[in-house]
Amino acid sequence: MTKKISVLVGSLRKGSFNRMLAKTLIHEAPEAMTFDFVEIGDLPLYNPDLDDEGTAPEAWTVFRKAISASDGVMFVTPEYNRGLPAAIKNALDVGSRPYGESVWAGKPALVVSGSMGGVGGFGANHHLRQSLVFLDMPVLQQPEAYIGGFHTMFDDDGTMTNDDTRKFLGTIMTAYAAWVSTITG
Repeated sequence: MTKKISVLVGSLRKGSFNRMLAKTLIHEAPEAMTFDFVEIGDLPLYNPDLDDEGTAPEAWTVFRKAISASDGVMFVTPEYNRGLPAAIKNALDVGSRPYGESVWAGKPALVVSGSMGGVGGFGANHHLRQSLVFLDMPVLQQPEAYIGGFHTMFDDDGTMTNDDTRKFLGTIMTAYAAWVSTITG
């Protein structure tokens, strides 16, 4: 059975290396999964008053429906100031509310972080994992995915040129496919 995976990219930058990384992960994934990028850059900041008043922005509703319809979620994120980007945190908040109606619960997650630095976004990766524990998202633990120096790994068309890293990403995606199947049946 094919599993539908939502992809959230924490970098909103045009020409984002994290988006290139996400596309490479998808390319290396087993055929048993399909992927939909769920855009988070235009989500209004979460304000519980809007849910309480029944005036939630349409963008929140569309986002919540997209995540609800998925079998799992792949997060690909840069690291900003040793933490996760505000866009991902806001998406987590929007999807977790109104209270008791979280779209995240039980969805198997994959966290991949990438940065120009050598530690590959370690801080953002673990910052995100901390929130996912509370949101009841079982996260693939191994192999860990911190991709450092990734700004040197893509050609002008956004194709990954580093064969060893591409092979490693394939290993991650094979493990994630098995994880999704284990969690969702």
